[in-house]
Formats: sequence, structure tokens, C-alpha cells
Amino acid sequence: MCGQGSRRALVSTADGARADTEALALYREKFRRRLPESLDELHGPTQEVGDLPLHMAWSGMASYDMSKSRQRMGLYRTVLHEGLRDDLPRHLNRNMLLHLWPVLRTLVGRTVCVVWVDAFPQLSSRTRSAA
Repeated sequence: MCGQGSRRALVSTADGARADTEALALYREKFRRRLPESLDELHGPTQEVGDLPLHMAWSGMASYDMSKSRQRMGLYRTVLHEGLRDDLPRHLNRNMLLHLWPVLRTLVGRTVCVVWVDAFPQLSSRTRSAA
């Protein structure tokens, strides 16, 4: 249901598997801490140009034309991966996120997708209805 990213080879030792499990739990927690309490907190732009600060757009494009589908998707992908808790309400919009989710979920990393779907079941229902 989430992402199509590559999977690491299984580790043959118990210690290695435990270390991988702990690392994944920490990685998930990093994204969980950034989540808003509710999708209703997301009031970002839907039409105008969205400008991202350097801490999110550190490796490329910083200004996105929200009227262009690919740029809109790129902004959402970047914010979901790089945005901090205070960034999400400013740069994401609830209705737009719900609209984009069926495709967006395949573009973000599996961990990001799982964390968002676990926190907001309405995203999961959008995935099923789009299938």
C-alpha cells in the first residue's frame, strides 16, 4: 500500500536484525514527531507559488507553482520528507493532500507513507477508493 522503495537484504544474525528493527523504529519516530494533531491543521497554499525554506529545499528547487501538477507533487513530497512540525501546516493543505495521496503515497518513502497512514486513517481510505 505504501511506496515502492527497495528493501534491504535480510540480516542473518539476531543482533543485526535487532539493530535494524531499532533503527527503523527511531526513523519512524522522527517522522511521527513532526505530524500535526489533525489534517485540519494543514492550511497551506493550493493555487499560488509555494516557496520552501532552505532547510527543506536544501538540494534543489525551492519555489513551486501550485497550478502545475508535477510541481505540486514535488512540493508535497519534499515537505513530507524534509518538513518539520511547524512547516507542515504552512506548506501542506488538507484537501490537496487528500487529493494527491493516491499518487503521492507511491512517491514518498515507505516509512513516511506508513507513519502518515497510521496517524490519519482517512489517507488509507483515499488509497482504496482510488484503486
